[in-house]
Amino acid sequence: MSSKEFLKGRGAQKNTPNKFLQHIYEMRDDFLEFCRLEGETAESNKTQYIPIFPKTIVNKVDSPDVGMMYSMNPYQGCEHGCIYCYARNAHEYWGYSAGLDFERKILVKKSAPELLEAKIKHKNWKAHTIVMSGNTDCYQPAEQKFEITRKCLEVFLKYRHPVGIITKNALILRDLDILTELNTYQLVGINISVTSLSEKTRRKLEPRTASIQKRLKTIKVLSENNIPVNAMLAPMIPGINSHELLKLAKAVSDHGALSFAFTVVRLNGAIGQIFTDWIKKAMPDRAEKVLHMIQDCHGGSINDSRFGLRNRGEGKIATQIHDMAKLARLRYFKGRKFPALNKDLHEQYKDGQMKLF
Repeated sequence: MSSKEFLKGRGAQKNTPNKFLQHIYEMRDDFLEFCRLEGETAESNKTQYIPIFPKTIVNKVDSPDVGMMYSMNPYQGCEHGCIYCYARNAHEYWGYSAGLDFERKILVKKSAPELLEAKIKHKNWKAHTIVMSGNTDCYQPAEQKFEITRKCLEVFLKYRHPVGIITKNALILRDLDILTELNTYQLVGINISVTSLSEKTRRKLEPRTASIQKRLKTIKVLSENNIPVNAMLAPMIPGINSHELLKLAKAVSDHGALSFAFTVVRLNGAIGQIFTDWIKKAMPDRAEKVLHMIQDCHGGSINDSRFGLRNRGEGKIATQIHDMAKLARLRYFKGRKFPALNKDLHEQYKDGQMKLF
């Protein structure tokens, strides 16, 4: 594929088949060629926002590999377009492709704040940290338009309930006022994703995300306001960004992060096909080498679903990545600790105001 044919501003370069659909509709090559010759566009690259109406918003997380018990996602699909994103597979449950559909068809849950409020004020609910963005980024571009995440944060504050946030978008600083107030009660912890110090790499891996400098500035601003930040240096992709781990750890430490976490990339389900297609077009000179290195981390396969190993990897390359992480923690994070959030206030605020005893 030539640079002119490469779909700029998107991660995936095609739609993969949805394994849940019996009938698959594809554009034939002759039709696409006709559109090209006639100067017509076969399909729009514009993002669509599609409202959906879920009955619940808080999800129980059963995976032993994920450090959270509950999550919630105001949006399904993500315009950031990160090529490696594990959440792509979830888009198939909604009848869409994990490829371009994931980036261009964003499902919007406008009722999320009301559903959240009903959940955490229920008499049987006991406070546990609920993580926003367990699946897709709650501060993706759609949030600028719909402000669902901000409304949810207002609910967490009203009921004094602990909340975690995972994002790679500097838009989170828009809500610094609410985050600061949540933090006065030790109710919020932020996870900022930083995957490379190279803008060239970032633009290829994560085409519609905030720049690296904006993310580092976001860590700095949050930290200066005493809001705890953990940096997500994930995923580590051998041959693309794994060699940066030490420099990444130092950079986020210098900007105030209290800790960092990482994973070794895995390409499960449709992501394997999407990533393979992408890297052969975006990085043709090193595509086979990178794919072989990923296979080396997962027992000879780019796919890995084994609990305990799927995020850690195994083998020589994975061991080298883990050794770098150990060194980074000794060098740059000694004496720092990400605090536990406060679960004790919520019972006193279940009706939305302080109970009098």
